[in-house]
Amino acid sequence: MLSELGKEDVIIARTKADTLPPSILAKPSIGTHMRPNPELVAGLKPDIVLQMGGRKKALESVTMLEQLDIPVAFFSITTFEELFSVIKRLGTLTHAEKQAERVCNTLQARLDHVQQQLLVVEHKPSVFFEVRYPNLLGAGTASIVNDIINHAGGINSMDASVKLVRINEEEVIKRNPEVYLIQKGAMNPNPQPIQSRNHFRTISAVKNNRVYVIDESSYSRPGPRAVTAVEELATLLHPTRMQPASHSSGDM
Repeated sequence: MLSELGKEDVIIARTKADTLPPSILAKPSIGTHMRPNPELVAGLKPDIVLQMGGRKKALESVTMLEQLDIPVAFFSITTFEELFSVIKRLGTLTHAEKQAERVCNTLQARLDHVQQQLLVVEHKPSVFFEVRYPNLLGAGTASIVNDIINHAGGINSMDASVKLVRINEEEVIKRNPEVYLIQKGAMNPNPQPIQSRNHFRTISAVKNNRVYVIDESSYSRPGPRAVTAVEELATLLHPTRMQPASHSSGDM
């Protein structure tokens, strides 16, 4: 988000998971996003630390940093509305209000373009989003993934109002999603091919060859690339309806 605002220069450190844009790799890492090293952070003397909400454990690092008198801005993003709000707040923090407004307007226009093309869609397929397997986790409704699915013309097959849902395989089979998404990234680095899961062969998505491996960083990490995820998923869900947007291609 800061990079989109032209403010990458204000970032003095990153977590191990922060690898985009590639230029950020030159900045020092202060540990993982779940277990940052407070002493390393304190040694860098930041004016403020930005902490993304997620699991409750994320609050522990906030407490540790505040005990060291380091200001922390804590953000929670589960919808595009909240994403745009955070981008604008970051614009205020970094004196880039006009750029933040432009970024949000551009991203909203891209979302609107998708919605226009899906106006006459009569059927919204059910979608299961695999966060991790084995020890299966699915994306619930309290996640940006849920809003991505909704904006792309699908319905999240998991209706639990939490970010991550622990679910057994029998329940997935029972829900019989029409589309099955497998994220690949830090949480699911080597996804097991769906073809090797014999017990899943009766699922509609498997029978109809509608299983897709997608990029974790675009779908599960709230940011401008979530709009790219909507465009990609809408094309997968409704290939006959979607036409390329007029914006320049490329990851944000």
